[in-house]
Amino acid sequence: QVQLMESGGGSVQPGGSLKLSCAASGDTARTYSMGWVRQGPGEERERVACMSASGGTLYADSVKDRFTISRDNSKNILSLQMNNLRPEDSGMYVCAASRSGYCLTYTDWGQGTQVTVSS
Repeated sequence: QVQLMESGGGSVQPGGSLKLSCAASGDTARTYSMGWVRQGPGEERERVACMSASGGTLYADSVKDRFTISRDNSKNILSLQMNNLRPEDSGMYVCAASRSGYCLTYTDWGQGTQVTVSS
C-alpha cells in the first residue's frame, strides 16, 4: 500500500494554468502506476490521465493537448500540468495508484485537491 498526498489545487480563470503534485510514500511506489481522477459537482468520476510504471501515458480525450502528466521517480512525485483550463475542468482532483503497474483499476487513493476554473 502507498500513501498519496496531493497539492497544487486552487482557483484560476479560464485559459489559465495550474500544476498539481502528488507525493507517494512507500518503497514500492515506483512499481505502481499513478494517475489523476476528477469529479465535478453532479458529474461522474472521470479518469483524467495515467502513467504506468514503465512510463506509458494515457489521457482522457477532454484533456489531450492541454494536460501533461509526468513523474519524478527519484522523489516519488507525480505531477499534472494543466494548461488552457476550462470551466468544465473544475472539480476535485484525486491522485490514485495501482499496484498492478498498469493503468487499470486503482487500488490506492489520495484525499484530493480542489480545482476551480471560473471567471
